[in-house]
Amino acid sequence: MDRGNGGGPALHVAVIMDGNGRWALDRGLPRSAGHRAGARAVRRVVAAAPDLGVRTLTLFALSSDNLKRPARELAVLFGVVGEYLDELAAGGASGPRVQVIGRRDRIPKSVADAVDAAVSATAGASGLRLRLAIDYSARDALLQAVRSAARAGGNGADGALTVDSFPRFLDPHAVSGAPDVDLLIRTGGEQRLSDFLLWECAYAELLFTDVLWPDFGAADLAAALLAYGRRDRRFGLVRAAGAP
Repeated sequence: MDRGNGGGPALHVAVIMDGNGRWALDRGLPRSAGHRAGARAVRRVVAAAPDLGVRTLTLFALSSDNLKRPARELAVLFGVVGEYLDELAAGGASGPRVQVIGRRDRIPKSVADAVDAAVSATAGASGLRLRLAIDYSARDALLQAVRSAARAGGNGADGALTVDSFPRFLDPHAVSGAPDVDLLIRTGGEQRLSDFLLWECAYAELLFTDVLWPDFGAADLAAALLAYGRRDRRFGLVRAAGAP
């Protein structure tokens, strides 16, 4: 877990990518155009993140609640996600190392296959760890983790469930070792977590911006990291008098 004082770039940045629909409506465009513009923003941010010191980037691509949206919009969303996964797979080890969290049993088979292909093709990548949350709910992940941990008897050093042993149960497809979130960014002006990474964000710094996701880019990410760097992260401790 990174428990620095915020003096350098964040190791793990998570983003709730909000505002695609409003971006499109503001321009008199269908919501599908907003989702495609949002995919372009993903490409910009993923490209910029390593040079800004981000080692792990988790993007909220599709929440479990999003599955309640109209079938036509979901088809566009799944299409955009699938296309991006295909691009990542084609990049192989030269791009980011792809990991996907969330359920696999409710997404189209074509997208599930694209997930498997991207994860497999990029497994040897050594740069940015890119985690995509697809059909993801933190509450659901926590419930499933508790059930898995109970079946495994805790799996701690003495068989007891601990803060250190619990994260391995959070997602059956997740790769262990992802650090806690240092900085959570939400675009689009809303100020809520929306069932995203509730365990991993226990000590995260939160940053909310009015910028709609399709307009978000490298400069916005750099500004967010600069703001993060100015924050004093004490994790419950009291800073000694006169300490820098």
